[in-house]
Amino acid sequence: MSSCEILPFSITLPDTVIFDLDGTLVDSAPDLTGALNATMATLGLHPIPEAEVRHMVGHGARKLIERGLEAHAVPKSSAEVDALVAVFIDHYAGHVADSSVAFPGVVATLDWLRARGVRLGVCTNKPESLAKQLLVALELDRFFPAAAILGGDSLPVKKPDGRHLIATVEALEGDLTRTVMVGDSATDLRAARDADVPVVLVSFGYTPVPAHELEPDAVIDHFTDLTKVMPEVLDRHRARH
Repeated sequence: MSSCEILPFSITLPDTVIFDLDGTLVDSAPDLTGALNATMATLGLHPIPEAEVRHMVGHGARKLIERGLEAHAVPKSSAEVDALVAVFIDHYAGHVADSSVAFPGVVATLDWLRARGVRLGVCTNKPESLAKQLLVALELDRFFPAAAILGGDSLPVKKPDGRHLIATVEALEGDLTRTVMVGDSATDLRAARDADVPVVLVSFGYTPVPAHELEPDAVIDHFTDLTKVMPEVLDRHRARH
């Protein structure tokens, strides 16, 4: 029995939990690396190791391409980057879940939360269509209403702007004062702070800065630990207000 299955129903749970996608729910780095390197190859550039790409993810496809170019010290104009983004997205769409998997404990935790009536949404800087494609491929879409999967192109703003997170909560008709954000990076933390929502970071994500050093409300080393820390995180946040 996993740890997320033994907590009593009587604990204080959030009304709504919003998740980042890449590096939080899903280990998508292998396929993102493949798409990035396929894009770099069109310029005759050498592959970038997956270990490095893991620290480039989190700000959307365009930023990933820009960071890939920076790694090779190859400047490109805005129009040239636009063209490379199109190449990247076309390749990635055809390989979105070749090697990507949900992190251990994700399905059990989402099942546990949904069984208790917690509203679940996804707030990611990945393009919305690709986010939904990935969730469908990994059979995680059943946990999230389609309207509550907001990508980096869903709104005029995206994380770290808190309005991206707030809009995801609103899509669920959730209670922002009883919402917890779960992510893996400074981008997620800053969005949560901007929206005045407590934030839990996973320690196994793609952040170049260790999660503990970002000073979130809690850090978890395994996804099933989320159910243990959420009540405490939510209660502390509400007490401060």
